[in-house]
Amino acid sequence: MRGKIHEEQSAASQSLAGTLDAVFWLDRPDTPQPVDALSGQTTADLVIVGAGFTGLWTALVAAEADPGRRIVVLEAETTAFGASGRNGGFCEASLTHGLANGLAHWPDELDTLLRLGDENLDGLLDTIDRHAIDCDAERTGRMDIAVEPWQVDELLQLAEASSRLGVDHAMLDTEAIRAEIDSPTYLAGLWHRTDAAMVDPARLAWGLQSAARSLGVVFHDNSPVCSVKRSGTGIEVLTDRGRVMADRAVVATNAYRRPLSRIRRHVIPVYDHVLMTEPLSTDQWSAIGWGNRQGLSDAGNQFHYYRRTADGRILWGGYDIIYHFGGRVGPSVEHHAPTTRRLAQSFFHTFPQLGGLQFTHRWSGPIASTTRFTCAWGTTHAGRVSWAAGYTGLGVGASRFGARVALDLVDGLTTERTQLQMVLRRPFPFPPEPARWLAVQATRAAIKRADRREGREGLWLRTLARFGIGLNS
Repeated sequence: MRGKIHEEQSAASQSLAGTLDAVFWLDRPDTPQPVDALSGQTTADLVIVGAGFTGLWTALVAAEADPGRRIVVLEAETTAFGASGRNGGFCEASLTHGLANGLAHWPDELDTLLRLGDENLDGLLDTIDRHAIDCDAERTGRMDIAVEPWQVDELLQLAEASSRLGVDHAMLDTEAIRAEIDSPTYLAGLWHRTDAAMVDPARLAWGLQSAARSLGVVFHDNSPVCSVKRSGTGIEVLTDRGRVMADRAVVATNAYRRPLSRIRRHVIPVYDHVLMTEPLSTDQWSAIGWGNRQGLSDAGNQFHYYRRTADGRILWGGYDIIYHFGGRVGPSVEHHAPTTRRLAQSFFHTFPQLGGLQFTHRWSGPIASTTRFTCAWGTTHAGRVSWAAGYTGLGVGASRFGARVALDLVDGLTTERTQLQMVLRRPFPFPPEPARWLAVQATRAAIKRADRREGREGLWLRTLARFGIGLNS
């Protein structure tokens, strides 16, 4: 065993020797040039703060629904700079952070949430087709993989629930899963065959921006918003160099603090780390299979997620979630060498036949997490401002739904979406610092203990579960 661990550590060290500290999806010569920052004063019917997926979907959906609406989008950096350009590109139908979490929180309306999630994914893929967005979208499905005996039992329970709810799936035993993707660590797999697509997230974001601009939406990069406040019957949005006078506003900043600090009660930023390999050779792909190109993830509490890219690489991320005191985000907290080494070692533990493969890119990004793992919504400024945040790692698909809810709320509409308990009831708030940091560290430690004890939760996790509280990525 020691010899095997040493081999994995050695392979990990060698694989990281020439790795760039850069986001693979954004490290391209065809990255769009930033648009001009806001300067001076302008007016709009709707101003959107943030050009990540939620802000982009808000802009595009609003422009398609009302072609005459004057819409301005303000982005602190550039489109897809944050989590929208740093994720794994798993575009899932789930609005509930998976079936088990949906059953735990909203059993009475889960049928509705499943239907709305399927409709949302169908609508998202239709938008990609209609606007000819080149983002390598591929409806492969996804697979949860058991790598410990106790995880097999959990997958069997999920398979039974999937059958009961009419969710398309296939349960694979050890022989079947290893025929799909060959890893000596695999014991079983639950393949959700139609509820996920793999995408290039940055190109999806850039494509959404291009589509919105073609409909008249105005974007301003490098325009961080300082404040949002009432002005007469409307809203005044201030940046350091300009001002937008608008009828309404949607705040879509997700993990970032400004400009509505009250969102921080319900959302915290946790960092997730990612590696990208060089393209695999034909022989290397033959050694592991994976011909159906599903998105994959471990079934543990701490899990890896991984997928094939269009150019034959493997993206490998997850496991550790890191919260920085005070909810700090930015370049100063993005790199964590122990986590990167642990990720590389776990890669070669999973695929020992790929020894010698190199990682070309490593990066991280802030995931906005809530205590129930799903998006939260709210309104401020007498209903003139709405916000949506907190997808806990599943925002590539769910952000389109989140944007539509935010638009319904800011426009004062009563819809099937706004009447969901998920929307009407916000998640349990996080405590203020320093209790917040202490609670996160205690929960991380308890999650690690549970994985070491065959999934058995201790008192701390059981207590949190009673109140519908959790921590995840």
